[in-house]
Amino acid sequence: MIARLSVADTTGTAPDLLSAATGLSKTAVKEAMTKGAVWLKRPGSKERRIRKAGFALLAGDHLALYYDPAILALIPEQPIQLARERHYSVWYKPAGLLSQGSRYGDHCSLLRHAEKLKEIGGAARLVHRLDREARGLVLLAHGRQAAAALSRMFQTRAIDKRYRAEIHGILGPVGEVVTCDAPLDGKTARTLVTVRDIHEDRETSRVDIRLETGRYHQIRRHLSLLGHPLVGDRRYGAGNDGIGLQLVACSLAFICPFIGRQRRYVLDDDGSAVGLRR
Repeated sequence: MIARLSVADTTGTAPDLLSAATGLSKTAVKEAMTKGAVWLKRPGSKERRIRKAGFALLAGDHLALYYDPAILALIPEQPIQLARERHYSVWYKPAGLLSQGSRYGDHCSLLRHAEKLKEIGGAARLVHRLDREARGLVLLAHGRQAAAALSRMFQTRAIDKRYRAEIHGILGPVGEVVTCDAPLDGKTARTLVTVRDIHEDRETSRVDIRLETGRYHQIRRHLSLLGHPLVGDRRYGAGNDGIGLQLVACSLAFICPFIGRQRRYVLDDDGSAVGLRR
């Protein structure tokens, strides 16, 4: 359900107005607010979430409630902060957790989890994303300046990201490097896939992946185009295979723009166990 209304009478609170407009209880509206499903658009200002029931409304404000009880009831596995530096932190995002929220809430997102930490708070900024179905390392910036610097590094490929995955079929012998440079969405795209080992009993292979470009769902689309979709890929493969998407963001390496030193963060044990090596 999506409910929108304009504020004329400022004597009521957001829960009062939205409850009257939708028939939902005030308790339900307050829960939706806490979980990031209520938005405010004030003339001359950018639309934003509001979470506090007592937020002072002004005449002319526009409220929107994006209410989906199934989403609000979700309780995903929690992310883990693996390293915290002054200007950024490195996190393990489990499968099923969003990198950032949607209109219908952000309580199931890595970014919101970081925002609630006292030592980071509202300074957390997302500078790259990892698919909801995937798991692995995500870098969060602390503050606008750090976000701008790290975003530029991602855009210019100054941050080396590596992935490991399990794919259907035998792509080649162990050690072989296969390149896919099929354009995606009318743009150049290049993915390098190295065969790590082969599971002949279930006709799958484990591979290491490096991206030279960053297109939407690039890994999943390129592996599908090669005829070897990721195991568990419901969108570009044959289904979820009962085990979920087998894609792990396992390594981040870059020269820190703040201290000028090489930094490399590697998820141990192919992402099956949460650990970090620098």
